[in-house]
Amino acid sequence: MDILLDLIKKHKRGDAVGIYSVCSAHPFVIEAAIRQALKGNSVLLIEATSNQVDQFGGYTGMTPEDFKQFVCSIAQTLNFPPEKLILGGDHLGPNRWQKEDADSAMRKAEAQIAAYVAAGFKKIHLDCSMSCAGDSVPLTDETVAARAARLAIIAEQTCIETFGHSDLVYVIGTEVPVPGGAHEALDELAVTTPEAARQTIHAHWDAFAKVGLSHIQSRVIGLVVQPGVEFDHVGVIDYQPEKAAPLSQMVEQYDHLIFEAHSTDYQTEQAYQQLVRDHFAILKVGPALTFALREALFSLACIEEELVAARHCSGLRQVLEQAMHAQPEYWQGYYQGDAAIQRLARSYSYSDRIRYYWPDEKVGEGLDKLLSNLNEMPLPLPLLSQYFPVQYQRIREGRLANQARELILDKIMQVTEVYATACLPQQNAA
Repeated sequence: MDILLDLIKKHKRGDAVGIYSVCSAHPFVIEAAIRQALKGNSVLLIEATSNQVDQFGGYTGMTPEDFKQFVCSIAQTLNFPPEKLILGGDHLGPNRWQKEDADSAMRKAEAQIAAYVAAGFKKIHLDCSMSCAGDSVPLTDETVAARAARLAIIAEQTCIETFGHSDLVYVIGTEVPVPGGAHEALDELAVTTPEAARQTIHAHWDAFAKVGLSHIQSRVIGLVVQPGVEFDHVGVIDYQPEKAAPLSQMVEQYDHLIFEAHSTDYQTEQAYQQLVRDHFAILKVGPALTFALREALFSLACIEEELVAARHCSGLRQVLEQAMHAQPEYWQGYYQGDAAIQRLARSYSYSDRIRYYWPDEKVGEGLDKLLSNLNEMPLPLPLLSQYFPVQYQRIREGRLANQARELILDKIMQVTEVYATACLPQQNAA
């Protein structure tokens, strides 16, 4: 994947450039991300996560090939150049099958990674940090690395068999706490130590060497670490550069490695720019995008209630609540407290567990009804001023169409714009 290798080289030469990774399977989010890339004339990295997409369908119901076709169809509709689209697989490993013994879980992980690579995913995050049934907790670096090497063998073989050669790039390591936002309230985080980062790197080098894969070291472009950023349900831990300085300096010793920072959602504009400068130059974003989507849809639902007779309204918020109660497994283990606290969290939490319910059939019908209702009439400017103040100003200036769909996409692009500016500051300032 020359595009990513070239970007890493540019960063290593001293340019404060990076790339953000869009981790979402929602069509509005994908379209907004593609529009952002078109606006900035940049490459676009879109990743599927191991619990989202797998050989059995994941929680989205999509296999890796399905996800690729889904993204590519949107890109084609928008005339986005296919050579500028990069697909990645996030946390690929035994994540989905931790309740099984390691051998069973790893066999499924091998099939998963083969499906991703065969579908054309080029950025592969090898993550075998999860303990399976009967494993020690936590796993040793050596065990994690040995399992990652086992998956790398499959990835390389699959890529060569499918495409004639391997141009995969890899990311290793994992962040703490868990992907997608912390379960519990957080006050501060321990930044990964330089020693721990080095140990992870060299454990993987040793494991790759043992299976004859030393040659892929130069294609390992990223190490996932904890730079001290995270969010929980109601708060954000902001990046503090001084705490991450020793870690930032450590990666300068490796000529093809940068850091990948997960859970960077909800940081400030200045924090993103500093993260990129400090070599945390692959920035993951997911919940912040669907959080913006949810904000837009809730605002439209409020506008709908002002304009449409109650019996004809979509009732989108009520439909979502019903879906979340019918299938509580996606939020119940995350949101603590009494019924009132849980109710607020279901709708408004930064963790945005509501994102798991957009594919629900009845929720989809409610969304279609909402958009159908609002597409039948111009949205009054005073209501837009109330519920979409940023978009209202853009409409008044003639820079945005007064249409519900455009409001949603523009709201999401408020998030992607901040990431894009941090990753390609000169290009986006032009």
